[in-house]
Amino acid sequence: MGNAATHFAVDSAVGVVNRIKARLPEMSGAMSKIARFLIEKPQAPLELSIKELADETGTSAATVTRFCRLIGYTGYAPFRVGVASDVGRSDARESWKTDIGRAFGPDDSPRDVLSTLMNAHTRSLQETAAVLDLRLMKNLARRLALAEHVDIYGIGGSAVMAKELQNRLYRIGIPTHHWTEVHAGLTSASLQNPECIAIGISNTGRTEETIQMLRQAGLAGASTVALTNNPNSPLAESADFQITTSVHEQFLQPDDLSAKHVQLLAMDLLYLLVAQENFPRATAQLASSAMAVAPHRRPGRAISAAEHMARLTPHSVDRKRKNIV
Repeated sequence: MGNAATHFAVDSAVGVVNRIKARLPEMSGAMSKIARFLIEKPQAPLELSIKELADETGTSAATVTRFCRLIGYTGYAPFRVGVASDVGRSDARESWKTDIGRAFGPDDSPRDVLSTLMNAHTRSLQETAAVLDLRLMKNLARRLALAEHVDIYGIGGSAVMAKELQNRLYRIGIPTHHWTEVHAGLTSASLQNPECIAIGISNTGRTEETIQMLRQAGLAGASTVALTNNPNSPLAESADFQITTSVHEQFLQPDDLSAKHVQLLAMDLLYLLVAQENFPRATAQLASSAMAVAPHRRPGRAISAAEHMARLTPHSVDRKRKNIV
């Protein structure tokens, strides 16, 4: 259980409910009762003692303590402090929209919009780093490095992410294809086997076409992975493994803002871990591809002394003349 505390040590701002949702798939029946109760009533610990919470959920005080440790707290008292901190942040947002990651308004200045985006993206990245299961990521990296073939499915905004991950894995020698059209994707998924891996990407985890393709790959024998912000979504429940990100802000196009940044963080981590599994091959592949495209990159042009002098400001020219003198 000690690993759970360090698992969330990246940032104490990780919301209690988000911790619970991230850990829910691995909870026992008794602890899942506590989890579901708290997801419905997140402020309940502020009013209930540990025994009262156990009674409300039909569990025991010992189970509540184990639950608290699983989601990263040393006991019920620190857990209640975390809940209180969440409530304080929520109250601050409601009273005056100055908390991290507030949604922007139509009259906000460009500086306010930029600040809002920076805060929201930073918080989402920090929370995603806190909930990522590094042992799982390492395990997936090993599987990907040895895979006969990798299918990646993504629709709409997630199609861009599917192509990005395919490009990265392919460049380091992993046979990979991405599918953004359901008929072609289902055809490929049906051809997978136990030596293959299929990855479905959906921020909501509710994109029907992605769910169908991932399930078909699983039926064909492939190991399946869901990359999603919702660990309880149909996509996550259809997969053998889940990579969970953390995004909360509701912008005009949330799929084009924080969601993509945290997906890229998870994908970058996975890509680098795969590269580590066979570092000589990965570096050789990258060097070969870099050499192949090098002739298509325009080199920097050397400028003459006259051009250099023409680009200098009068002030800098005067300073140089003084130095010469």
